[in-house]
Amino acid sequence: QVQLEQSGGGLVRPGGSLTVSCTASGRTSYPIGWFRQAPGTERDFVAAIHWTDDRSYYLDSVKGRFTIYRDTAKNTVYLQMNSLKPEDTAVYYCAAMQTWGIRGFVTNRNNYKYWGQGTQVTVSS
Repeated sequence: QVQLEQSGGGLVRPGGSLTVSCTASGRTSYPIGWFRQAPGTERDFVAAIHWTDDRSYYLDSVKGRFTIYRDTAKNTVYLQMNSLKPEDTAVYYCAAMQTWGIRGFVTNRNNYKYWGQGTQVTVSS
């Protein structure tokens, strides 16, 4: 069993930066992914990281702007978001999956078993 507690988020101007975090309790060695969901849309993959090494995947539109990284001592995964755009506005969710795999597997939200509560990120002037 894994519990995921999210923090961070908020309102930021276009071009600004924001970091959201996801702290795991219980069994904490699972890969973690970040997803986002804007009103009226599906929950889409953003980034994911393996728990014990630096393997990661990113949504193409966030590559070079977002960075996913972890602090294993704190059981926390972070999503640092730079050069934010209005289209990044969404509720961001972290999630844990039980096994790593190829990109198509890791980016599929149906393969994630545990989910955080979500946190709103709004990019607006």
